[in-house]
Amino acid sequence: MLVFICLVLLWGTAFVDKAAAAEVVSSDFIIVNKKTNKLAYFRNGKLDKVFSVATGKDPSLTPEGSFKIVNKIKNRPYYKEKIAGGDPRNPLGDRWLGLEVNGTKGTTYAIHGNNNVNSIGKYVSAGCIRMKNDEIHWLFSQIKLNIVAIITSSNLSFEQIAINNGKLSNMKVLTGKLMIDGKKNTLKEPLVLEDSRVYIPLRESVKLLGGNLQWNNKTETITMLVNGRTITHKPLTNKATVDGTNVKIIESRYQGETVMLSLKSLLQLSGLQGKWDSKSNAAIINN
Repeated sequence: MLVFICLVLLWGTAFVDKAAAAEVVSSDFIIVNKKTNKLAYFRNGKLDKVFSVATGKDPSLTPEGSFKIVNKIKNRPYYKEKIAGGDPRNPLGDRWLGLEVNGTKGTTYAIHGNNNVNSIGKYVSAGCIRMKNDEIHWLFSQIKLNIVAIITSSNLSFEQIAINNGKLSNMKVLTGKLMIDGKKNTLKEPLVLEDSRVYIPLRESVKLLGGNLQWNNKTETITMLVNGRTITHKPLTNKATVDGTNVKIIESRYQGETVMLSLKSLLQLSGLQGKWDSKSNAAIINN
């Protein structure tokens, strides 16, 4: 079995994606949390997707900090063992997003594919960040050169890590307070305030409202029963249905792995009345 080693030299430029390295929207970025071995991709300042990854077999091997992605390479050879790019035996997979770490210019550390899917989620690499091949294909197609990858080891949510690194200055994470019919409830999950919009944890809020929520893995949709209404919604979209009728709402988001729906949208879908109290930082709903 091939021993995976990321410390390889960049050879030639024939395989490099020549995508323009023009100015990149700063609200697009990546966070890798070694604590959970998860990678988050933020698009336009919102958490878009989360993937499982593999990182260094020793905590010191995968560097921590903010690093730019400075090259994109398809079918990079594995020079140490003279394995051609695109070969199924290649431990780098067939996509490489090189990170500028201490002057290495994207030749030493990278986010890339793998030749052993069972390694994903584990601490096994020599420093690079491994992804499933189909997932790195998707990420590779989204990434522009010079966007930042923040690598850390933290118990915080991805959003809080982003805030702490100055990436989401227009967003605040608040202690979850939900007032229902005058009764105060302290939520396990926080509330998110962004651009004057309040997002609340959907599952926990629906339960407190006496409703029911189910997740369909096949269709990746949520079905809720709230206030006598059957509501469906696919996270990260602005689409929902109420008793079979299509409804346009504010696009939902994720806080960590929790689906967050705007308070306005929850009231719209459920037919309930409520508001945001900025003095007490509490969402108020009359059931």
